[in-house]
Amino acid sequence: MSGIVHGLLGPLVIFALVGVPGLQAVSAQPPNFVLIFADDLGFGDLGCYGHPTTLSPNLDQMAVSGLRFTNFYSSSPICSPSRAALLTGRLPIRSGVFPGVFYPGSRGGLPLNETTVAEILRTLGYRTATIGKWHLGYGAKGKYLPTHQGFDYWFGVPYSHNQGPCMNLTCFPPATPCFGTCDVGIVPLPLMSGTHILEQPPDLTLLTPRYNEAAVDFMRKQSRAGQPFLLYYASHHTHYPQFASAAFTNASQRGPFGDALLEFDHSVGLILNTLRTLGIENNTLVFFTSDNGPELMRVDRGGEAGCLKCGKGTTYEGGVRVPAIAYWPGHIHPGVTNALASTLDLLPTMARLAGARPLPLMLDGTDLSPVLFGSDTSGRQTLLYYPSAPRPEHGVHAVRGGKYKAHFYTEGLWTAHTSA
Repeated sequence: MSGIVHGLLGPLVIFALVGVPGLQAVSAQPPNFVLIFADDLGFGDLGCYGHPTTLSPNLDQMAVSGLRFTNFYSSSPICSPSRAALLTGRLPIRSGVFPGVFYPGSRGGLPLNETTVAEILRTLGYRTATIGKWHLGYGAKGKYLPTHQGFDYWFGVPYSHNQGPCMNLTCFPPATPCFGTCDVGIVPLPLMSGTHILEQPPDLTLLTPRYNEAAVDFMRKQSRAGQPFLLYYASHHTHYPQFASAAFTNASQRGPFGDALLEFDHSVGLILNTLRTLGIENNTLVFFTSDNGPELMRVDRGGEAGCLKCGKGTTYEGGVRVPAIAYWPGHIHPGVTNALASTLDLLPTMARLAGARPLPLMLDGTDLSPVLFGSDTSGRQTLLYYPSAPRPEHGVHAVRGGKYKAHFYTEGLWTAHTSA
């Protein structure tokens, strides 16, 4: 059962987690969880969401075999706040990761007194790993890095790959020839394992295969040990400027953006195939979504919002409504749902499925398991849209209630344009 209190910032949930109606019996072991997070991937970028030339066979097949959402939202139109919400189930304005994003020189990070889904699951005996982009702060001596936020293992980079000199982006073949300008005053991007820097900068064209290897190795080790796990795979794709390894460069019809998306789709396929090979696919919930909408100012290198207005950085639909697919063979029936849902809802959902006991947490998320297991109506009826730039006099920019949306401020981002 869930206690719900309605506050100024939206529904606050203190959840007591018991049995899950509609969930078919699984093994004695709690389910595994795999969160796959794309970067700046728009609502209209995938074949299963209507793009005519995208090559995304693994995601498209995942949509055919799983549950595809049409009303799924990130909690923020930009990166760091949306990632904080995903991991905490709380609005970014509540956790303090608001507004804006963290930079290499930022002193702060996701507050250590926030409870992440990794911390909850670890208390239940789960092994937890995050691979890829963190972007929730570095801090003195790495105090805000993933291994201090509930993750047993981390292999990746602390912030976006564009937040550094061009040498991080394009100096390794077969990268796209250099474009734009270099900010040589910014420290080169580090590749890290835990709190240790392995390379600075890494070869980005080799990075995704290394991420894939680390993800597969983690799942294999936990499966062989018979231990439940959480894998949070946070890709760099398809954030601008795009890159891809040699096997995917010039392999799509959409240029560098399509190449990056094709490599991301390949990573999804590797993860799913590993779960099948290990015999744990039927005991693993895989959830894919994006951190925010497409960066439309980049034109053909920025993604597509489909039929939605505007993109990244705005509180219009194109900035926050994102593709999302839930996949769990034998438990989630294939289909499409119009239920209103958000990245805020993933923490309470996973906590409930893992069998967590009552927790003294006040959340902005609601349990999605009724939607996953057959209902087309979720416990979520409202969504709050906050701007990505400081506007203390404005507060909430828009509110959605059911099928309606009220705009109090309609300011878009100067770097975005309206999608058709």
